[in-house]
Amino acid sequence: MTFVRVLLIDPHLMLTDALTVRLSTAADLWVVGSAAPEDPRLLDMVRTARPDVITSEIGPATVATAVLLRRLRAAYPPAHLVVLTGSHDCAQAVAAARAGASAWVSKESSLEHLLEVLRGVPLGHAFYPPRQLGVVLRALREDVWRARDCSARLDVLSHREREVLLRMVDGEPVSRIAAESVVSTSTVRTHVRSILIKLGVRSRLEAVSVARAAGLRPVAD
Repeated sequence: MTFVRVLLIDPHLMLTDALTVRLSTAADLWVVGSAAPEDPRLLDMVRTARPDVITSEIGPATVATAVLLRRLRAAYPPAHLVVLTGSHDCAQAVAAARAGASAWVSKESSLEHLLEVLRGVPLGHAFYPPRQLGVVLRALREDVWRARDCSARLDVLSHREREVLLRMVDGEPVSRIAAESVVSTSTVRTHVRSILIKLGVRSRLEAVSVARAAGLRPVAD
């Protein structure tokens, strides 16, 4: 029998203990551990346990939601993320979807629904309740349209300018870009000015925003 390995993350450890007991009734699920989101050992636990599915409660803010889920995803990319939460905030659901969450499950849901989700996400299925689904789909469609527009703007850049822009997205200063590219700082500054002009922006920060919208991400992401 193939087991679905599940890691439970929630600030209320009594809840994860109770859920572990309930999930143990399913012969094809194996809870490999549980932790609180603020546990300093959390990411090491994710790497060691190598779960198929990670369920996680989220913070009160959309930024915190995205940060936590991206860290979990980076710690073990094959894992599928399931938000198991008491929140009904559509903005947080959008942030979760953008961070790679395959499902959004209310803590008020039945055990049967949770089991369906835990078995379904490793198969590539996604689960968002109707209240959040429409908002999530609209936001993701808008992301695609913006990315296409911004990607077209990047087409005007030369190969070297795109390299410099990518290093700008990584947060590298001009001096470091110059050293790693084996060119002078004045050459890099010339590339930066050209990038700003071609993208029609006034600052490096705006240029980085255009690049991010087109899909360029820092190496750390």
